[in-house]
Amino acid sequence: MSPLRPPFTMETALAKVQAAEDAWNTRDPERIALAYSEDSSWRNRTEFLQGREEIKAFLRRKWAKELDYKLKKTLWGFRENRMAVTFEYEWHDEAGRWYRSYGNELWEFDDDGLMRKRIASINDAPIDEADRRIY
Repeated sequence: MSPLRPPFTMETALAKVQAAEDAWNTRDPERIALAYSEDSSWRNRTEFLQGREEIKAFLRRKWAKELDYKLKKTLWGFRENRMAVTFEYEWHDEAGRWYRSYGNELWEFDDDGLMRKRIASINDAPIDEADRRIY
């Protein structure tokens, strides 16, 4: 397989999305941050982040709140160094209430395949634990 860097082919775009899903499901901020450029910029809901250190801090906060997080990502489309991805993930809070969060991400990569820009729009829907579909 060719390297997972732009310009993407269908094969490398699908592999890049799967690699992101696999990494995020580790819930390891140190590992995940390595996929982003040093100066990566994010919009996540209403929060704006700049650089790996802010990304790692955000992820630590996220998983302190979103317990037993499990994610599924799907490639929506790609062109050159950009991708559109849909996702859903399930998690519960400290009180045991379950949620399914879903939305869209726009990704832009540098020449080395590191994500330099991530724009995420996310919605949360309460669910019953019996309605979970991501394990």
